[in-house]
Amino acid sequence: MQLPANRAFVSHVLTPVAIVVVLTAVIITALLSWSTRSADHSSLERQRALVNLVLEQSVDRIAYDQESSTVWDDSVRQVNAARPDLEWIDANLGSWFNSYYGHDEVHVLSADNRPIFSMQAGRRVAPAAFAAVRAQLQPMVEELRLRRAPQQPRRLEVAMLSPGIQDIAVVNGRPAIVSVKPIVSDTGEIVQTPGREALHASVRYLDGNFVQRLRDQYLFAGSRFSWVDAHTAAEASVPLVGRSGTIGYFIWKPFAPGSSIAGDLRPALLVALIVVGLVLTALMQRLRRRTIELQRSEAHAKHLALHDVLTGLPNRALFDQRLSEALRTMRVDRTSFALLCLDLDRFKQVNDSYGHPAGDELIREVGRRLSLAVRADDTVARMGGDEFAIIQRGVHRPGEVELLCMRIVESLAQPFELASGQGFVGISIGVALAPQDGGDCTELIRKADIALYVAKRSGRGRYTFFAEEMDTYIQERQLLERQLRAALASREQLEVVYQPVFATRTGDMKCVEALVRWAHPTKGVLAPERFVPLAEEAGLIEPLGEWVLETACRSAQPWRIDRLAVNVSATQLRNPQFATIVKRILARTGFEPERLELEITESCFLDKDEVSRANIAALRAARVRIALDDFGIGYSSLSHLRDFAVDRIKIDSSFVGAILPGAGGSAIIQAIVDLARASDLEVTAEGVETTDQLRFLSKVGCDEMQGFLMSIPVAAEEMAKLLQPTGEG
Repeated sequence: MQLPANRAFVSHVLTPVAIVVVLTAVIITALLSWSTRSADHSSLERQRALVNLVLEQSVDRIAYDQESSTVWDDSVRQVNAARPDLEWIDANLGSWFNSYYGHDEVHVLSADNRPIFSMQAGRRVAPAAFAAVRAQLQPMVEELRLRRAPQQPRRLEVAMLSPGIQDIAVVNGRPAIVSVKPIVSDTGEIVQTPGREALHASVRYLDGNFVQRLRDQYLFAGSRFSWVDAHTAAEASVPLVGRSGTIGYFIWKPFAPGSSIAGDLRPALLVALIVVGLVLTALMQRLRRRTIELQRSEAHAKHLALHDVLTGLPNRALFDQRLSEALRTMRVDRTSFALLCLDLDRFKQVNDSYGHPAGDELIREVGRRLSLAVRADDTVARMGGDEFAIIQRGVHRPGEVELLCMRIVESLAQPFELASGQGFVGISIGVALAPQDGGDCTELIRKADIALYVAKRSGRGRYTFFAEEMDTYIQERQLLERQLRAALASREQLEVVYQPVFATRTGDMKCVEALVRWAHPTKGVLAPERFVPLAEEAGLIEPLGEWVLETACRSAQPWRIDRLAVNVSATQLRNPQFATIVKRILARTGFEPERLELEITESCFLDKDEVSRANIAALRAARVRIALDDFGIGYSSLSHLRDFAVDRIKIDSSFVGAILPGAGGSAIIQAIVDLARASDLEVTAEGVETTDQLRFLSKVGCDEMQGFLMSIPVAAEEMAKLLQPTGEG
């Protein structure tokens, strides 16, 4: 009976159980296989979408990066200048794009498509390097010449300011993003012929840091570029598609959460099917964790696209979105808000003194302090470099904005504890209110920038609200700047006049000081203080100063005087080639170096600039004399006399004007003369206008005097007659 019992057991128990177990195993295996494939497929699709998202953002980003410098009046002037300043172009249109945005190559083309500047890997190279990429860029250049409207980006959702052509192409045998943008005016003041603008072409290679970025930042293991779709069964690929078609593929080993988890669970399933429920639960939990990780990775990628990497603050793209949102809310709810444009003061000194790592540390701390100063619904954004912007929501009174500005100015005035030392900066703020000052983004930003400019000019470390007269002032200033450029180009309205300097003891004319005048067609004759500061800001002071120096040397060469005095700006003195320029002018005009006296102000000595020190040493070695002008009104005058060799000091007219009749003269002037005597220097007093001043200066031992009491500045022809010996002519 044993056999039938065994058979019954097998047929009634073991077989059904085996069938159930086998069916359960088959069902579990099928379910596991399906879930594995589904999870792997879902993960792969997400990864492909992420690669395409990063690639599309990179294509749009390179064009958006370019607009930081291509939509700028200064760029238009520089690239269209007869002799472009390649150092300026390199700093603003070349190497900066490599160090700040990671662009690998930059080429600047003239209106006739001639290369005038090239940068590769952060270094300026000969423009002939453009020939290597001409074949890829020429069709884009020709198409851009015909395009009139900006092409809107696909992902950034930020309007482009100028048209552009972007493509994914093979450049120098490497896959790359290529973008060509016109260099256009940001104010519209510079008239340009459409299709005849200078062009800015940027190249960012995709087989280097872009692949590394996918590998490190988004955890794409084994990512690489391939010209053909030669991925293995364990790899995935995404085509790189340009205007000419597919040029290559990004290949990587996709993360397969389903396969990974199934591999972990398979041994346990073989041991005991009774834990199927627990295993499935664990599977779901692990799948959920992996999905969350992938979602976090996608969220991190989106965060990086809209936030500044250094500070974590919203970047310009997100700021523009928030500003547009604030304007929409304002129109619906009839509320007001304030736009603050902020710019750090003296930040360059921190970078120069402690290096760029300290500068980055300071920028991070500035972002932290600004965030602490605002409310939760306000927006603080880093616009780039040392520029920030704030959107203050729900403003009911201007006083609320003033309180915020005062908090920020006070907070940023406090010292910054850096690893390299203590840093000090300040901040200037320009404010525009909506809707009072404008109802669109462009107008609000423009007016806040104008207010910021006025704050900077007013002394920095302060805030300024936009006022309509500021707009008029800026337009008048821009007009005056254009007129000054035209006058400097034609030289027809500029004139050099000469004011005599007389010896105190003998009354003889020992020297003449060259002074520039501008015969403005509508404003009349303008003195230097009316337009020289404008020339400084507009970058015209060096050509203006060189023209004055050469004109004065040429006119004074035959005059019988001991010295010719010519004013030199701090900008000129900080040019490494300044001493060489002066020597060439002396050689061209035949003017003796020992008869030339260059007058420099104490601002030339600030920061103990090594270039200024080297220029002064070279000029003195060439027998050119150096005079310290406006002595006593600057900073640390005694230390300047000690650190820099000068031949003469000129007492500022403000001290001479303080000499009152019958008041016993001026103790300050007496002290300056005594200091000069102790330093073995000669002394000239400026602005002598009364006989009381003349008598006092003679009494204290001033060597020379100049002023309206003795002579006003006169033209070269009249000065030649004054210096003509009696009986001649």
